[in-house]
Amino acid sequence: MHNWSADLTALFSVQGLIGLITLSILEIILGIDNIIFISIAVNKLPLSQQKKARTIGLTLALVVRSVLLLFIGWIAGLKEALFHIGDYGVSGKGLILIGGGIFLLIKTWQEIMEKINTDDDEIEHKGKGKTTFNAIIMQIVIIDFVFSFDSILAAVGVSGVVLIMISAVVISMLLMILFSGVVADFINKNQGIKMIALAFLLVIGGILLAEGLLDSYNFSVPEEEHVELNKNYAYIALAFALFIEMFNMREKAVKRKKDLGI
Repeated sequence: MHNWSADLTALFSVQGLIGLITLSILEIILGIDNIIFISIAVNKLPLSQQKKARTIGLTLALVVRSVLLLFIGWIAGLKEALFHIGDYGVSGKGLILIGGGIFLLIKTWQEIMEKINTDDDEIEHKGKGKTTFNAIIMQIVIIDFVFSFDSILAAVGVSGVVLIMISAVVISMLLMILFSGVVADFINKNQGIKMIALAFLLVIGGILLAEGLLDSYNFSVPEEEHVELNKNYAYIALAFALFIEMFNMREKAVKRKKDLGI
């Protein structure tokens, strides 16, 4: 049985509080791709249902991650090969990453094609209401589950104390629930930002797929030769693209004021 009293003592120690703050910040960073997907997905719903869908989606992410943290031994077992194809092993983790990556690539590509080939007014008047509330929630649950593995593995790397990990997940998710509406409005009101967000999700889908394939490859080589992908490059690229788009938005605002004679 887990010793929760020892976890509580560790949580309220100086080292525990530092670990909690560090891990909470890390969880928020790792949750960016999740909140972007949710923001874009719920935009297909009527305005009256969007806030509810975002809250349910992020609450489910909180529940999924907290439950999975309690089964960290099971997650560790997912790293083992379920079967082999030649020298390459296929683990539960690899299957989840590959499946999640393909799902994200397909959904994001569909969104990009719809945005490119459909007028904004047509999307506004025809797109919303076609997708059911339950279908959107199901998509969010799938992505929550896939993205949870990064979150959990990061949590274990920073702190081995279950209560600290769960507390960090709760704090980060509560903050994301509070600010998800602001993020969603910002993305959907600025079409350049929305396309950047979609491109980012496309990259993340590719990374998930590549991580799943590399997981299989790593079974064929010694541990010291294992290849790991660093997603930090994707976040840096996102920050750079947003930085440029901010200048574009500022330029448009200045020109609009000049045209209006303000």
